Amino acid sequence: FSHVIFGANDLEASRQFYDAVLGTLGIGPGVLNNNGVCNRYFYRSAGGTFAISTPINGEPAQHGNGSTIGFTAQSPEQAAAWHAAGVAHGGTTCEDPPGFRESPGGPLYLAYLRDPDGNKLCALHRPAK
Repeated sequence: FSHVIFGANDLEASRQFYDAVLGTLGIGPGVLNNNGVCNRYFYRSAGGTFAISTPINGEPAQHGNGSTIGFTAQSPEQAAAWHAAGVAHGGTTCEDPPGFRESPGGPLYLAYLRDPDGNKLCALHRPAK
């Protein structure tokens, strides 16, 4: 992907949440951008750009039912830190507790959260085979 943008109803609360969770993955704080229509924070990494934005149409932000955005973690410990930072900054845990799960491709360490606007997120670590 090139970029993913989530709508946010309280942009500053969402910025604090994403600064914390993405910081555990080595991604710097969001950079404010005002395009004259809405305010946004951009988080850039080697894998692409993630952003949060007040909706351009002025309507309330809503989460996508059935949608999940996954972030790569370098270790189970990093994924657990990501999860803990999210809960400490206004997120809520969802799905099973963080931990290893079996998949057809082998074991995965997964940690799930909902951000302050209800968007579903996952930190995923794939151990080396």
